[in-house]
Amino acid sequence: MFKNKINKSSGVAASRTLLIIAIIILVAVAISYAIIRIAENPPKSTRPPDDIVPQPIYEQTIEGIRIIFQEAKDFGSVLKGSQSKNPQWQEDIKTTEKFIKVTVAAQNKEKENTRSGNWDIENIVDSEGRNYVPMNGVDQWLPEKNLCGNLLKPDFAPIPCAKIYEVSRISAGLKIRVTSFGKSALIDLIVTN
Repeated sequence: MFKNKINKSSGVAASRTLLIIAIIILVAVAISYAIIRIAENPPKSTRPPDDIVPQPIYEQTIEGIRIIFQEAKDFGSVLKGSQSKNPQWQEDIKTTEKFIKVTVAAQNKEKENTRSGNWDIENIVDSEGRNYVPMNGVDQWLPEKNLCGNLLKPDFAPIPCAKIYEVSRISAGLKIRVTSFGKSALIDLIVTN
């Protein structure tokens, strides 16, 4: 009778040991499978990494009109009469901030002529969202061939458009708003002296 109890106890102990070993093996297999799956397919991030810096944009095509940045010149705080089209009688124009002349070129990439006024350059916008409107009365410092908004023929050479702006000295990250057929986009500026 005593022998029977020992055999039953050792059988139960062996069953428990086998059950525990089976559970450990099953958990190890599940963990291994999960690690392999994670290593094969890392989760895709839905937001861009912080270290990616957006590239500057110097050209935009809006409704078939290609507008290309040409030049942004910093005149400092004085538009000198001596640098105007009529240096003998033109007086200097002064500001406490700075004058910037922006020149872009536009080209029609469509198959039909545009009408006059279908494209233009508008305000300068800085990194803080401040807007600077084009100045009036500064035509003496703009080129003779200043064709802002003129008719564009299909795939002819780009035509120039220039405007002068009075901009705060603290403004940085300047962009120019360009428009075509009522839609607009921003083009980055490289301002030189």
